[in-house]
Amino acid sequence: MEVIRLSFPLKIMNNEFPPLAMALGYFDGVHRGHQQVILEAKRQAEEKGLHSAVMTFDPHPSVVLGKNKRHVHYITPLTEKVQILERIGIDYLFIIQFTLEFANLLPQEFIDEYVIGLNVQHVVAGFDFTYGRMGKGTMETLPFHSRDVFSYSVVPKFTEGDEKVSSTRIRNLLTDGRMDELSSLLGRFYTTSGVVIHGDKRGRTIGFPTANIDVNEEYIFPPLGVYAVRIKIDSQWHKGVCNVGFKPTFNKEALRVSVEVHIFDFNQDIYGKDVVIEWHLHLRKEKKFAGVEELVTQIEKDKQNVITYFKR
Repeated sequence: MEVIRLSFPLKIMNNEFPPLAMALGYFDGVHRGHQQVILEAKRQAEEKGLHSAVMTFDPHPSVVLGKNKRHVHYITPLTEKVQILERIGIDYLFIIQFTLEFANLLPQEFIDEYVIGLNVQHVVAGFDFTYGRMGKGTMETLPFHSRDVFSYSVVPKFTEGDEKVSSTRIRNLLTDGRMDELSSLLGRFYTTSGVVIHGDKRGRTIGFPTANIDVNEEYIFPPLGVYAVRIKIDSQWHKGVCNVGFKPTFNKEALRVSVEVHIFDFNQDIYGKDVVIEWHLHLRKEKKFAGVEELVTQIEKDKQNVITYFKR
């Protein structure tokens, strides 16, 4: 997949790109609803003899338009979004730098420059996609703005459990820790990436050594508690139990949340390695124990619960 970053004003040559069938959207999560749009663009490309393409935007529009000036957390930060689209088999990914100037383009200007100008022959978008200043361009205005240069497909609402599959719905489940409900919406388990760092190494002294993960802060993160997870190290998946919290039994004044995974049947030095955590099930909330013995007993119960979960 060829990844192309574009900004406003657009500076490209005519016919710089081959004829394209392009999916339009922000696609945070690349969930099952988004996949309907992206796979339709891929299908149209194959049917019409075009190259498949996806257009997305960076950063999130809310960062630029004033709704969330400080920081946005993502279901899929851009690097992960790129990886997912590559696995789907898209030919071109256009990442548009979202700025105030870009946001102020009239709907016709957006279509002229960023659709017709990129040699798009067929557009695919969801029924609720909007474009141009204040979202005035809609799938109902698209035929007019197309100038009869390209054809288009409108993908209807995709539902699961009689409710629309949306990034907002997924974000709400994430913040509630309902990890086991995410796979039916995402089409995969939720994952976060990070680097293994040195911790206080207390886990090994009580028989449960852990990998301390410095997680990419761009992700939406689940609430404090204990989880059944898998962790990917050097392309290999391992099962484990993960604690997200402040370790209240030991640290009375911890300021930063720690993410620690006790990896089953594992004894390797992995400091400095990039890893991926795949979140499966929220087991319990974090709690403070009276002492080490009570903590060890609970961790053993957590471990057995995770083993039982993965056997199911």
